[in-house]
Amino acid sequence: MTGLPKIDFLYLSEQDMIRAGVTDMPACVDCMEEMFALLHQGDYRMAGPNSDSHGAMVVFPENSPFPKMPKPTADRRFMAMPAYLGGNFCTAGVKWYGSNIANRDKDLPRSILMFTLNDADTGAPLAYMSANLLSAYRTGAVPGVGARHLARKDSKIVGILGPGVMARTALAAFIAACPQIDTVRVKARGQKSLDVFIAWVKEHYPQITKIEIVNELEAVVRDCDIVTYCASGEVGDPETYPIVKREWVKPGAFLAMPALCEIDEGMKAPEVRKVLDNTGLYEAWYEEVPKPAHRTIPVIGVKFMDMLAEGSMKREELEDLGAIVAGDAPGRTNDDEIILMSVGGMPVEDVAWGTVIYRNAVEKGIGQKLNLWDEPALR
Repeated sequence: MTGLPKIDFLYLSEQDMIRAGVTDMPACVDCMEEMFALLHQGDYRMAGPNSDSHGAMVVFPENSPFPKMPKPTADRRFMAMPAYLGGNFCTAGVKWYGSNIANRDKDLPRSILMFTLNDADTGAPLAYMSANLLSAYRTGAVPGVGARHLARKDSKIVGILGPGVMARTALAAFIAACPQIDTVRVKARGQKSLDVFIAWVKEHYPQITKIEIVNELEAVVRDCDIVTYCASGEVGDPETYPIVKREWVKPGAFLAMPALCEIDEGMKAPEVRKVLDNTGLYEAWYEEVPKPAHRTIPVIGVKFMDMLAEGSMKREELEDLGAIVAGDAPGRTNDDEIILMSVGGMPVEDVAWGTVIYRNAVEKGIGQKLNLWDEPALR
Protein backbone atom coordinates (compact mmCIF):
# COMPACT_ATOMS: atom_id res chain seq x y z
CA MET A 1 0.00 0.00 0.00
CA THR A 2 1.23 3.50 -0.82
CA GLY A 3 0.02 6.98 0.11
CA LEU A 4 -1.31 5.98 3.53
CA PRO A 5 -3.33 7.00 5.48
CA LYS A 6 -5.31 7.95 2.36
CA ILE A 7 -7.13 4.89 1.01
CA ASP A 8 -8.59 4.55 -2.46
CA PHE A 9 -10.04 1.35 -3.84
CA LEU A 10 -11.24 0.14 -7.24
CA TYR A 11 -14.87 -0.47 -8.12
CA LEU A 12 -15.32 -2.99 -10.93
CA SER A 13 -18.73 -3.40 -12.56
CA GLU A 14 -19.64 -6.55 -14.45
CA GLN A 15 -18.57 -4.96 -17.73
CA ASP A 16 -15.29 -3.90 -16.12
CA MET A 17 -14.78 -7.48 -14.96
CA ILE A 18 -15.28 -8.75 -18.50
CA ARG A 19 -12.79 -6.22 -19.87
CA ALA A 20 -10.30 -7.31 -17.19
CA GLY A 21 -10.53 -10.95 -18.31
CA VAL A 22 -12.93 -12.65 -15.89
CA THR A 23 -14.30 -14.86 -18.70
CA ASP A 24 -10.87 -16.10 -19.80
CA MET A 25 -11.45 -19.73 -18.85
CA PRO A 26 -8.03 -21.17 -19.78
CA ALA A 27 -6.40 -18.53 -17.54
CA CYS A 28 -8.93 -19.27 -14.80
CA VAL A 29 -8.15 -23.00 -14.91
CA ASP A 30 -4.45 -22.16 -14.58
CA CYS A 31 -5.25 -19.87 -11.64
CA MET A 32 -7.30 -22.54 -9.88
CA GLU A 33 -4.53 -25.08 -10.40
CA GLU A 34 -2.07 -22.71 -8.70
CA MET A 35 -4.58 -22.20 -5.89
CA PHE A 36 -4.96 -25.96 -5.32
CA ALA A 37 -1.20 -26.34 -4.98
CA LEU A 38 -1.26 -23.66 -2.24
CA LEU A 39 -4.12 -25.48 -0.53
CA HIS A 40 -2.03 -28.62 -0.45
CA GLN A 41 0.90 -26.68 1.03
CA GLY A 42 -1.39 -25.13 3.65
CA ASP A 43 -0.71 -21.52 2.58
CA TYR A 44 -4.32 -20.36 3.02
CA ARG A 45 -7.01 -19.74 5.64
CA MET A 46 -10.78 -19.93 5.50
CA ALA A 47 -13.30 -19.53 8.32
CA GLY A 48 -14.31 -22.04 10.99
CA PRO A 49 -12.42 -24.04 13.62
CA ASN A 50 -10.42 -25.98 11.01
CA SER A 51 -9.92 -22.93 8.72
CA ASP A 52 -11.72 -24.77 5.91
CA SER A 53 -15.30 -23.60 6.26
CA HIS A 54 -17.34 -22.77 3.17
CA GLY A 55 -18.67 -19.69 4.94
CA ALA A 56 -21.39 -18.37 7.24
CA MET A 57 -25.02 -18.51 6.15
CA VAL A 58 -28.16 -16.81 7.40
CA VAL A 59 -30.86 -19.47 7.82
CA PHE A 60 -34.58 -18.64 7.85
CA PRO A 61 -37.20 -20.53 9.87
CA GLU A 62 -40.14 -22.38 8.36
CA ASN A 63 -42.54 -20.29 10.43
CA SER A 64 -41.80 -16.79 11.65
CA PRO A 65 -44.00 -14.31 13.56
CA PHE A 66 -42.58 -11.60 11.30
CA PRO A 67 -44.52 -11.49 8.02
CA LYS A 68 -41.74 -9.84 6.03
CA MET A 69 -39.06 -12.37 6.96
CA PRO A 70 -38.00 -14.45 3.92
CA LYS A 71 -39.22 -18.04 3.70
CA PRO A 72 -36.67 -20.90 3.49
CA THR A 73 -37.45 -21.81 -0.11
CA ALA A 74 -34.93 -23.41 -2.50
CA ASP A 75 -31.64 -21.50 -2.63
CA ARG A 76 -33.01 -18.81 -0.30
CA ARG A 77 -30.02 -17.60 1.66
CA PHE A 78 -27.60 -14.84 2.52
CA MET A 79 -23.99 -15.89 2.93
CA ALA A 80 -20.50 -14.54 3.56
CA MET A 81 -17.47 -16.49 2.32
CA PRO A 82 -14.13 -15.12 3.64
CA ALA A 83 -10.61 -16.39 2.93
CA TYR A 84 -6.91 -15.58 2.77
CA LEU A 85 -4.60 -17.03 0.10
CA GLY A 86 -0.81 -16.86 0.13
CA GLY A 87 1.76 -17.67 -2.53
CA ASN A 88 1.79 -15.14 -5.36
CA PHE A 89 -1.60 -13.84 -4.22
CA CYS A 90 -1.15 -12.78 -0.55
CA THR A 91 -4.58 -11.21 -0.40
CA ALA A 92 -7.76 -11.69 1.59
CA GLY A 93 -11.35 -11.23 0.60
CA VAL A 94 -14.98 -12.04 1.16
CA LYS A 95 -17.79 -12.88 -1.22
CA TRP A 96 -21.27 -11.87 -0.09
CA TYR A 97 -24.39 -13.05 -1.78
CA GLY A 98 -28.11 -13.29 -1.60
CA SER A 99 -29.82 -16.13 -3.38
CA ASN A 100 -33.40 -17.02 -4.26
CA ILE A 101 -34.51 -19.46 -6.93
CA ALA A 102 -37.62 -17.31 -7.46
CA ASN A 103 -35.37 -14.61 -8.93
CA ARG A 104 -35.83 -16.38 -12.26
CA ASP A 105 -39.40 -15.10 -12.33
CA LYS A 106 -38.00 -11.55 -12.15
CA ASP A 107 -35.48 -12.12 -14.94
CA LEU A 108 -32.65 -12.05 -12.40
CA PRO A 109 -29.88 -14.56 -11.70
CA ARG A 110 -30.61 -17.01 -8.89
CA SER A 111 -27.74 -15.47 -6.90
CA ILE A 112 -26.51 -11.87 -6.86
CA LEU A 113 -22.94 -11.59 -5.63
CA MET A 114 -20.33 -8.99 -4.72
CA PHE A 115 -16.69 -9.52 -3.73
CA THR A 116 -14.39 -7.36 -1.60
CA LEU A 117 -10.62 -7.82 -2.00
CA ASN A 118 -8.40 -6.63 0.84
CA ASP A 119 -4.74 -5.93 1.46
CA ALA A 120 -3.59 -8.76 3.72
CA ASP A 121 -1.34 -6.46 5.77
CA THR A 122 -3.50 -3.43 6.58
CA GLY A 123 -6.91 -4.93 5.84
CA ALA A 124 -7.66 -1.95 3.57
CA PRO A 125 -9.97 -2.57 0.62
CA LEU A 126 -8.25 -2.98 -2.74
CA ALA A 127 -11.37 -3.56 -4.81
CA TYR A 128 -15.12 -4.01 -4.63
CA MET A 129 -16.29 -5.98 -7.62
CA SER A 130 -19.29 -7.54 -9.30
CA ALA A 131 -18.91 -11.24 -8.57
CA ASN A 132 -21.48 -13.24 -10.53
CA LEU A 133 -19.03 -13.90 -13.35
CA LEU A 134 -16.11 -14.19 -10.94
CA SER A 135 -17.95 -16.91 -9.03
CA ALA A 136 -19.29 -18.67 -12.11
CA TYR A 137 -15.93 -18.94 -13.82
CA ARG A 138 -13.96 -20.04 -10.76
CA THR A 139 -16.68 -22.65 -10.07
CA GLY A 140 -16.48 -23.99 -13.62
CA ALA A 141 -12.70 -23.93 -13.64
CA VAL A 142 -12.43 -26.42 -10.77
CA PRO A 143 -13.97 -29.28 -12.79
CA GLY A 144 -11.54 -28.19 -15.50
CA VAL A 145 -8.59 -28.65 -13.15
CA GLY A 146 -10.00 -32.06 -12.32
CA ALA A 147 -10.34 -32.92 -16.00
CA ARG A 148 -6.76 -31.79 -16.67
CA HIS A 149 -5.46 -34.39 -14.22
CA LEU A 150 -8.20 -37.03 -14.10
CA ALA A 151 -10.05 -37.20 -17.43
CA ARG A 152 -8.83 -39.18 -20.39
CA LYS A 153 -6.89 -36.89 -22.71
CA ASP A 154 -8.90 -38.18 -25.69
CA SER A 155 -12.26 -37.34 -24.09
CA LYS A 156 -14.81 -36.32 -26.71
CA ILE A 157 -18.32 -36.62 -25.22
CA VAL A 158 -19.59 -34.54 -22.28
CA GLY A 159 -22.88 -35.32 -20.53
CA ILE A 160 -24.58 -32.42 -18.72
CA LEU A 161 -27.58 -32.29 -16.41
CA GLY A 162 -28.91 -28.75 -16.08
CA PRO A 163 -27.76 -26.39 -18.85
CA GLY A 164 -27.46 -23.27 -16.71
CA VAL A 165 -24.56 -20.95 -15.97
CA MET A 166 -22.64 -23.60 -14.03
CA ALA A 167 -22.90 -26.00 -16.97
CA ARG A 168 -21.64 -23.40 -19.41
CA THR A 169 -18.55 -22.56 -17.40
CA ALA A 170 -17.83 -26.22 -16.61
CA LEU A 171 -18.03 -27.09 -20.31
CA ALA A 172 -15.68 -24.21 -21.12
CA ALA A 173 -13.22 -25.58 -18.57
CA PHE A 174 -13.54 -29.16 -19.86
CA ILE A 175 -12.75 -27.94 -23.37
CA ALA A 176 -9.72 -26.02 -22.07
CA ALA A 177 -8.47 -29.25 -20.46
CA CYS A 178 -9.57 -31.72 -23.17
CA PRO A 179 -9.53 -29.96 -26.57
CA GLN A 180 -10.81 -33.02 -28.48
CA ILE A 181 -14.33 -32.61 -27.02
CA ASP A 182 -16.80 -32.37 -29.90
CA THR A 183 -20.12 -33.71 -28.55
CA VAL A 184 -22.43 -32.59 -25.73
CA ARG A 185 -25.42 -34.45 -24.36
CA VAL A 186 -27.70 -32.31 -22.23
CA LYS A 187 -30.85 -32.79 -20.17
CA ALA A 188 -32.88 -29.75 -19.18
CA ARG A 189 -36.02 -28.97 -17.22
CA GLY A 190 -37.10 -26.04 -19.37
CA GLN A 191 -36.75 -24.91 -22.95
CA LYS A 192 -35.50 -21.40 -22.14
CA SER A 193 -32.32 -22.51 -20.40
CA LEU A 194 -31.75 -25.10 -23.09
CA ASP A 195 -32.06 -22.54 -25.88
CA VAL A 196 -29.64 -20.18 -24.13
CA PHE A 197 -27.15 -23.00 -23.61
CA ILE A 198 -27.30 -24.18 -27.22
CA ALA A 199 -26.89 -20.64 -28.56
CA TRP A 200 -23.92 -20.07 -26.23
CA VAL A 201 -22.20 -23.29 -27.32
CA LYS A 202 -22.66 -22.50 -31.00
CA GLU A 203 -21.32 -18.97 -30.54
CA HIS A 204 -18.27 -19.79 -28.43
CA TYR A 205 -17.35 -23.38 -29.30
CA PRO A 206 -17.84 -24.21 -32.98
CA GLN A 207 -15.71 -27.32 -32.36
CA ILE A 208 -18.84 -28.83 -30.73
CA THR A 209 -20.33 -30.42 -33.83
CA LYS A 210 -23.07 -32.38 -32.07
CA ILE A 211 -25.49 -31.31 -29.34
CA GLU A 212 -27.86 -34.10 -28.29
CA ILE A 213 -30.95 -33.30 -26.22
CA VAL A 214 -31.82 -36.22 -23.96
CA ASN A 215 -34.80 -36.83 -21.70
CA GLU A 216 -33.48 -39.49 -19.33
CA LEU A 217 -30.79 -39.19 -16.67
CA GLU A 218 -29.23 -42.42 -17.87
CA ALA A 219 -28.60 -40.85 -21.28
CA VAL A 220 -26.66 -38.01 -19.63
CA VAL A 221 -24.19 -40.56 -18.27
CA ARG A 222 -24.08 -43.57 -20.58
CA ASP A 223 -21.14 -43.63 -23.04
CA CYS A 224 -19.94 -40.16 -21.97
CA ASP A 225 -16.26 -39.50 -21.27
CA ILE A 226 -17.00 -36.61 -18.89
CA VAL A 227 -20.18 -36.10 -16.87
CA THR A 228 -21.35 -33.19 -14.74
CA TYR A 229 -24.58 -32.61 -12.80
CA CYS A 230 -25.26 -28.87 -12.54
CA ALA A 231 -28.97 -28.75 -11.74
CA SER A 232 -30.29 -26.93 -8.68
CA GLY A 233 -33.26 -28.25 -6.75
CA GLU A 234 -34.90 -28.91 -3.41
CA VAL A 235 -32.56 -30.13 -0.68
CA GLY A 236 -33.49 -32.50 2.14
CA ASP A 237 -34.18 -35.94 0.70
CA PRO A 238 -31.22 -37.58 -1.07
CA GLU A 239 -33.61 -40.05 -2.71
CA THR A 240 -34.84 -37.14 -4.84
CA TYR A 241 -31.34 -36.03 -5.87
CA PRO A 242 -30.24 -36.99 -9.40
CA ILE A 243 -28.45 -40.31 -9.20
CA VAL A 244 -25.46 -41.89 -10.91
CA LYS A 245 -25.73 -45.66 -11.39
CA ARG A 246 -22.62 -47.73 -11.93
CA GLU A 247 -24.17 -49.61 -14.85
CA TRP A 248 -24.50 -46.34 -16.75
CA VAL A 249 -20.85 -45.30 -16.41
CA LYS A 250 -18.39 -46.27 -19.13
CA PRO A 251 -14.86 -47.41 -18.26
CA GLY A 252 -12.53 -44.42 -18.09
CA ALA A 253 -15.24 -41.85 -17.36
CA PHE A 254 -14.54 -38.76 -15.25
CA LEU A 255 -17.48 -37.33 -13.29
CA ALA A 256 -17.27 -33.84 -11.76
CA MET A 257 -20.23 -32.99 -9.54
CA PRO A 258 -20.73 -29.40 -8.30
CA ALA A 259 -24.45 -29.76 -7.50
CA LEU A 260 -27.04 -32.21 -6.14
CA CYS A 261 -25.98 -35.80 -6.63
CA GLU A 262 -26.65 -39.29 -5.28
CA ILE A 263 -24.89 -42.56 -6.15
CA ASP A 264 -25.91 -46.21 -6.14
CA GLU A 265 -24.14 -49.10 -4.42
CA GLY A 266 -22.00 -49.79 -7.49
CA MET A 267 -20.57 -46.27 -7.47
CA LYS A 268 -19.75 -46.62 -3.77
CA ALA A 269 -17.38 -49.50 -4.53
CA PRO A 270 -13.69 -48.89 -3.70
CA GLU A 271 -12.59 -49.36 -7.32
CA VAL A 272 -14.42 -46.13 -8.22
CA ARG A 273 -11.90 -43.43 -7.29
CA LYS A 274 -13.38 -40.68 -5.13
CA VAL A 275 -11.74 -37.25 -5.16
CA LEU A 276 -12.55 -34.17 -3.07
CA ASP A 277 -11.59 -30.65 -4.09
CA ASN A 278 -10.56 -30.03 -0.46
CA THR A 279 -10.99 -32.67 2.22
CA GLY A 280 -11.04 -30.08 5.01
CA LEU A 281 -14.03 -28.33 3.43
CA TYR A 282 -16.15 -31.47 3.75
CA GLU A 283 -14.94 -32.16 7.26
CA ALA A 284 -16.02 -28.62 8.22
CA TRP A 285 -19.40 -29.03 6.54
CA TYR A 286 -19.97 -32.35 8.28
CA GLU A 287 -19.38 -30.77 11.69
CA GLU A 288 -21.66 -27.81 10.96
CA VAL A 289 -24.91 -29.56 10.01
CA PRO A 290 -27.27 -32.27 11.33
CA LYS A 291 -26.56 -35.88 10.39
CA PRO A 292 -26.80 -37.46 7.91
CA ALA A 293 -25.18 -34.38 6.40
CA HIS A 294 -26.09 -35.18 2.79
CA ARG A 295 -29.68 -34.23 3.61
CA THR A 296 -28.57 -30.65 4.25
CA ILE A 297 -25.65 -30.28 1.82
CA PRO A 298 -26.40 -32.18 -1.38
CA VAL A 299 -22.94 -32.36 -3.00
CA ILE A 300 -21.58 -35.87 -3.27
CA GLY A 301 -18.50 -35.23 -1.12
CA VAL A 302 -20.77 -34.77 1.88
CA LYS A 303 -22.26 -38.18 1.09
CA PHE A 304 -18.71 -39.52 1.37
CA MET A 305 -18.47 -38.02 4.87
CA ASP A 306 -21.68 -39.80 5.84
CA MET A 307 -20.26 -43.04 4.45
CA LEU A 308 -17.12 -42.61 6.54
CA ALA A 309 -19.20 -42.06 9.66
CA GLU A 310 -21.31 -45.16 9.07
CA GLY A 311 -18.26 -47.28 8.26
CA SER A 312 -19.14 -48.06 4.64
CA MET A 313 -16.04 -46.26 3.34
CA LYS A 314 -12.45 -46.14 4.54
CA ARG A 315 -10.64 -42.82 4.94
CA GLU A 316 -7.85 -43.95 2.59
CA GLU A 317 -10.40 -44.30 -0.23
CA LEU A 318 -10.77 -40.50 -0.34
CA GLU A 319 -8.29 -38.50 -2.40
CA ASP A 320 -7.56 -34.77 -2.41
CA LEU A 321 -7.31 -32.75 -5.62
CA GLY A 322 -4.61 -30.50 -4.16
CA ALA A 323 -2.32 -33.47 -3.58
CA ILE A 324 -2.92 -34.62 -7.15
CA VAL A 325 -2.18 -31.16 -8.58
CA ALA A 326 0.98 -30.89 -6.46
CA GLY A 327 2.20 -34.28 -7.71
CA ASP A 328 2.06 -35.90 -4.28
CA ALA A 329 -0.75 -38.24 -5.38
CA PRO A 330 -1.39 -39.83 -8.77
CA GLY A 331 -3.67 -38.40 -11.42
CA ARG A 332 -5.32 -40.79 -13.85
CA THR A 333 -3.32 -44.00 -13.90
CA ASN A 334 -5.04 -45.90 -16.73
CA ASP A 335 -7.67 -45.48 -19.42
CA ASP A 336 -10.32 -47.60 -17.68
CA GLU A 337 -10.55 -46.27 -14.13
CA ILE A 338 -13.70 -44.39 -13.18
CA ILE A 339 -13.11 -41.22 -11.17
CA LEU A 340 -15.82 -39.32 -9.30
CA MET A 341 -14.90 -35.81 -8.07
CA SER A 342 -16.94 -33.67 -5.72
CA VAL A 343 -16.86 -29.89 -6.25
CA GLY A 344 -17.90 -27.92 -3.19
CA GLY A 345 -16.81 -24.35 -3.91
CA MET A 346 -14.47 -22.39 -1.66
CA PRO A 347 -13.84 -18.70 -0.95
CA VAL A 348 -10.11 -19.14 -1.65
CA GLU A 349 -11.15 -19.62 -5.28
CA ASP A 350 -12.80 -16.18 -5.30
CA VAL A 351 -9.72 -14.64 -3.69
CA ALA A 352 -7.43 -16.24 -6.27
CA TRP A 353 -9.37 -15.27 -9.38
CA GLY A 354 -10.44 -11.94 -7.90
CA THR A 355 -6.79 -11.04 -7.27
CA VAL A 356 -5.83 -11.86 -10.85
CA ILE A 357 -8.71 -9.78 -12.24
CA TYR A 358 -7.94 -6.88 -9.91
CA ARG A 359 -4.30 -6.84 -11.01
CA ASN A 360 -5.35 -7.02 -14.65
CA ALA A 361 -7.69 -4.06 -14.09
CA VAL A 362 -4.98 -1.97 -12.43
CA GLU A 363 -2.53 -2.74 -15.23
CA LYS A 364 -5.06 -1.85 -17.94
CA GLY A 365 -6.60 1.17 -16.20
CA ILE A 366 -10.03 -0.48 -15.92
CA GLY A 367 -12.62 0.42 -13.28
CA GLN A 368 -13.54 3.41 -11.17
CA LYS A 369 -11.32 4.60 -8.34
CA LEU A 370 -13.30 5.41 -5.20
CA ASN A 371 -12.07 7.12 -2.06
CA LEU A 372 -12.60 5.57 1.36
CA TRP A 373 -10.96 8.49 3.16
CA ASP A 374 -8.07 10.92 2.87
CA GLU A 375 -7.53 10.54 6.62
CA PRO A 376 -9.59 8.34 8.94
CA ALA A 377 -11.84 10.25 11.31
CA LEU A 378 -11.27 7.63 13.99
CA ARG A 379 -7.84 6.17 14.85
